[in-house]
Amino acid sequence: SMREIIHRRYSRLMEEKQPLPDLIMVDGGKGQLSSAITSLDELGMKGYEIIGLAKRLEEVFLPGESEAQSIPKTSSSLKLLQHLRDEAHRFAITFHRERRSKRTFTSELLEIKGIGEKVAQKLLTSFSLDEIKTADETKLAEVIGLTKAKLVFEKYH
Repeated sequence: SMREIIHRRYSRLMEEKQPLPDLIMVDGGKGQLSSAITSLDELGMKGYEIIGLAKRLEEVFLPGESEAQSIPKTSSSLKLLQHLRDEAHRFAITFHRERRSKRTFTSELLEIKGIGEKVAQKLLTSFSLDEIKTADETKLAEVIGLTKAKLVFEKYH
């Protein structure tokens, strides 16, 4: 999956003729770093800077070096790298939870006879999960029409 993600991200940057980042940081050790480098090489990229940050011992891996580089635990550089990694994790987890929540709820809406994919998407772009469940028919009707609003309202009331 590391190769796939790196390939998608950087092929898009290249297609859009966007500048490369000053430093690519991979979350993981030797294996993940190696996969990322393979993917970048397959894209024909040159002149990039890349490191891997392994969480267990907070070691930094550099391309072409078999041993990890240790950065003192009190180093502000290490704290910056950790903060970047933790922020990327937070962003990814939040994104994943939102997608999972919408997917679960969309399928629940699709169980209502007469509600299709487009109507479900309209509702989800206008309301949160709790708002749909507690909204009155009038509020729902403003988005999806009275007939469909009655179906949704009856499901949750």
